[in-house]
Parts: sequence; C-alpha cells; structure tokens
Amino acid sequence: MKHIKYKFSSNSTDFYLATGISHLKKITDPKATVLITDENVFTAHTKRFKGWNTIVLKPGEEYKVQATVDAVIEKLIEMEADRKTTLVGVGGGVITDITGYVAAVYMRGLKFGFVPTSILGLVDASIGGKNGVDVGAYKNMVGVIRQPSFILHDMVFLKSLPTAEWENGFAEIIKHACIKDAAMFTELERNTLKTYSNTQKNICDLIQRNTIIKTKVVQKDEFERGERRLLNFGHTLGHALETQYELLHGQAISIGMTYACHISEQLAGFKQTEKVVSVLEKYNLPTYASFNKQKVFDVLKMDKKRERKEMNYVLLEKIGRGVVKSISLKQLEKIISAL
Repeated sequence: MKHIKYKFSSNSTDFYLATGISHLKKITDPKATVLITDENVFTAHTKRFKGWNTIVLKPGEEYKVQATVDAVIEKLIEMEADRKTTLVGVGGGVITDITGYVAAVYMRGLKFGFVPTSILGLVDASIGGKNGVDVGAYKNMVGVIRQPSFILHDMVFLKSLPTAEWENGFAEIIKHACIKDAAMFTELERNTLKTYSNTQKNICDLIQRNTIIKTKVVQKDEFERGERRLLNFGHTLGHALETQYELLHGQAISIGMTYACHISEQLAGFKQTEKVVSVLEKYNLPTYASFNKQKVFDVLKMDKKRERKEMNYVLLEKIGRGVVKSISLKQLEKIISAL
C-alpha cells in the first residue's frame, strides 16, 4: 500500500493507492459511515459491503440529477445521519459526483471519501473535488468544489468492469498524456488495452501516474482560474455531444479531442493530429462523427468555460503541451460549422 497526502486550500486528501476496501475500517468507523454505490457495483461485489450502512442507487448518467440527490438526502434523514457521519462513494464518476455533492449540502457539510471502481473514476472523476449534477442537456451545471478527505484504490473492483468501461476511462488517460505527459503518450502508442487489463502492475502504475498528474494540476489551481482548465481538453465539444447523443463520457471526450486537435492546427500550429487520432482508435474510442452542428453549438455555448462572448478552449501546441486560448463565440461557431 502506498499512502500519499496532498494539501489543498482548505483541507488535505489522503490517497491510499493499491489498497483493499478492507482497509476502509481503519480510515472511518463503519457505525458512523454511509456507503453510496450503484446496483452494478453492489451486485458484483455484495460481500464487500457487509457490515456497512449502504445506499444503493440506479446506475447511469441519467440518474446524475437533483432528484437522485433529494432521494439520497431523504434516506440519510431516515438513517438519522448527523454531522459526524462520513459519506463514502463506492463507484464510478456518477457515484463520486453525487456523493461529494450530497456531502457538501447535507446539514451544510459532511466529511466524505471515495472508493472509485472504474478507470474513469480512478484517474479523473474522484480527483479534484468537483462534484455535482446535470441539469437537462447541461452537464455538471450545478455543483461544488470541495475536496474529499480520502481516496482509496482497490483494484479488485476492476475485475467486474466491462470492456466498454475500460475504454471509456482510457479517454481521460489519453487526455492527460496529450496535455501534460509526452512520455506517457509514447507508452500508450506502444501498448494496447490488453497490456493494462491483463497485468495488475501495469494498470496500477498507469493509474498512479495519472492520479499524480491530475492532483498536481488541481493543487496549483483548485478553483479553475488558470492551469486547471487544461483538464478540459476535449470536454467543451465533448460534453455537448455527450448529452445530445447519449454517448459514454469517454466516447464523447474522444470525439471532442479529435476536433480540438483540428482546431489546434488552425489556432496553435499543432501538427500531430494523426498521432492522437490513431492512439484514440487503438483504444477503441470513436474519433470522427457526424452531428447536428447548430444543436451542439447551442448547448456548447452555455458551457461553464464561457466568459461573456468568449470561450476558454483547450488546444495543443504539441503532444504533452496543452494551452488555453480564448476564442470568440462567433469565431468558434464558424470553426465548428466547418468541421
């Protein structure tokens, strides 16, 4: 087990890497803790929830809405959860988002932690303190930035993860390589999904590397005023596609990264689009897609990265070096309609 503590503005997060969920009892008292998970994780790993108070939710992004939050809060009231209760989200990105958000608003704030069970949850969703829900077509429109007390990694959960969810998570790994780590990009070019899914050491090392990349970016810019924006590479267009076309998050971000590479050619002199596209395809992620440009732009222009009539768009100068450029909505609409 590897234990690392990262300090943020108002508190710190303990990372327990390559641990087991059995260690959770040493971190938080089962009698004063409520685990929040979904039906898929609970059914595949029922034994691991023995002896814990557990709330089981329906799985899927369509349940990442305020109505689910309200239902969880009602359940907590029924369980007589108080300010000394700790909430622990055991699941993928939807579960960690809902848990962190409920923990921020119930009784004006409870302590919370995460046991991410998907690749996406491990390398992205559980890190950085962004928690919230979707509103209609607008992803993560309502939420908070509040850091978890701890994040515990138990790789056993990956054994029940469907292949589509492995691919889904690798979109965020490829994103990190594109914006921050050219050497990791080369490693991803050399390997395949099997290299990681078949060997625990390989996936452990890769997840730890990604955890550190994202955590360090967040530490420098917790409230997304500068460098943290880089983590949105592929997300501006990707989020708009995700809600319009019912894609998995990773699929939508992959398409978003493909087009962000083309926009980078025009605005940042990027010359490696083919390399990025071929790595995305190697990990079985979609790249080019036909979509209703106007409909997607109408959702995109409400993105949280908009500031008045400008959009902060993440582009690449080269693999391993992301930059944020402010593009006028007018120019962006022109670029997107020409894609």
